[in-house]
Amino acid sequence: MANRILGTIKRFFGQADLLLLALCCAAALFGILLIASATNYTGSPRYVIVQSVALVLGIALYTFFSFVDVEEASAKWKWIFAFNIVFILLLLTPLGVDPSQSGGNRAWLSIPGFPMDIQPAEIIKVTFIILLARQLSYYQEHDLSSVRSVAFYGGHFLLMVGLLFVVSSDAGSCLVYVAIFVFMTFAAGVKLRWFVLSGIGVVSAFMLAWYQDWIPSYMRQRIEVILNHDLYPTTIGWHQNRSIIAFGSGGWFGQGLFNGTQTQSSSGSLPARHTDFIFSVAGEELGYLGCIAIIALLLAIIIRCMVVARRAKTPMGMLICVGFAGMLAFQTLENIGMCLFVMPVIGLTLPFFSYGGSSLITVFAAMGIVSGVKMRSLPEWLRD
Repeated sequence: MANRILGTIKRFFGQADLLLLALCCAAALFGILLIASATNYTGSPRYVIVQSVALVLGIALYTFFSFVDVEEASAKWKWIFAFNIVFILLLLTPLGVDPSQSGGNRAWLSIPGFPMDIQPAEIIKVTFIILLARQLSYYQEHDLSSVRSVAFYGGHFLLMVGLLFVVSSDAGSCLVYVAIFVFMTFAAGVKLRWFVLSGIGVVSAFMLAWYQDWIPSYMRQRIEVILNHDLYPTTIGWHQNRSIIAFGSGGWFGQGLFNGTQTQSSSGSLPARHTDFIFSVAGEELGYLGCIAIIALLLAIIIRCMVVARRAKTPMGMLICVGFAGMLAFQTLENIGMCLFVMPVIGLTLPFFSYGGSSLITVFAAMGIVSGVKMRSLPEWLRD
């Protein structure tokens, strides 16, 4: 038994993607440091403790999924698909957190005795990517761009996004799924005409909804304020106006960790500072150099995923890595753009850095799957 455990440990350190793990841990520890500063005004260590526990669990899941052959596990795709549906529908049960207590969206599950709330949309991103990769790799062997093929994997995508939006009203999470779908179908080789047709359809539907006033007023205002920063300064535009002030006051080197004027204020001058606007905390306290360090870490993680994708042994393994890279890239661009007042606020956290136990655990599990793809891409003599 001891020899088996020793062999497993040796195999992990010899074959797993330790560079990716190191990058993920560096980003998460950097994030915990920012969370400690952002929540310092509360006088409670709860946020740091929860995020630290999530990091430990995340590393454990990274190790576990490095050894899991998700391509083999995806043969049980019907059970995985059923899990996705049921997990979303749990939001409608008493376990679902009331929207009035969670920012207006029914997006969280509160399980008695569990130390943190769970966001199904975060966890299902992983299983959705695995199932979509299986579908696309299957249709690559047939006719990927035929109407029948597109109807199947497009229908899977629309069902998941539609159900998630109807149940939770979480438009931000739905946009992440859209980005994942676009990245993966493009990487799979879907013909360009489908992207053009889809783009025309989406833009036309959006314009129709806009001029027919079908879009909720708060969503319209979040878009309008991006085009004119002077609109709604004390309501919709409040968060982003405070964010820009934080960046401006930080300069190149920042005001110093635990010394930011807005970050350390208890008046709420920088709302959601430990979650959606953690990048603004970095801008104020660590300056532009701190922000560049964050972007460099996230970019390195995304590039590493793409390197593993390129070396993957199977098309499905490649698509899984591309899906996770696309997920991280979109969330990073949207969150940073939101903090810089060039993208609308849609409630997306900055991967690895923002407070959120289920989010951190999920991205570590996802990166563990990427590590597993890398391990199974090694030559036989290195895997034995």
